[in-house]
Amino acid sequence: MSRIKYSKKEVPETTAKAMCYEVHMSPKHAVEICREIKGMSVSRAKEYMEDVIALKKAVPFKKYKRDVGHKKGLHKWDAGRYPRKAASEILLLLTSAEKNAEYKGLDTKRMRVWHIAAKKGRVIQGIMPRAMGRATPKNTETVTIELILEEVQ
Repeated sequence: MSRIKYSKKEVPETTAKAMCYEVHMSPKHAVEICREIKGMSVSRAKEYMEDVIALKKAVPFKKYKRDVGHKKGLHKWDAGRYPRKAASEILLLLTSAEKNAEYKGLDTKRMRVWHIAAKKGRVIQGIMPRAMGRATPKNTETVTIELILEEVQ
């Protein structure tokens, strides 16, 4: 695996970073969640992820909305889903970034999501045997997510 760098070059000293590499989740779900929590405070983003996992709040699907059913409770939007697997991984990433901020001596109650991005990782090739000697591809998609938290003044 090659070293993956953050897409933001210059970050202030009042930031904390975290990244997860090649997590087994849907890239589309990761992109929609990242778009939704960007700019939120850390406590609000963690609460939102817990509500998505508990199927209380839906994530609005704005980019990948084709053939997505409507969900109740979405503000100014109809299409949405409950991506539980992606939400649980992003919740772990938020917790990790919050711990990094605490280690740097920053106030974790005043942290907000300054930058979050999901990138496609490698595809793990797999096959599923079929009848009469045939095989069907069964590939696993992976995602790399980078997160930068900033202390708000």
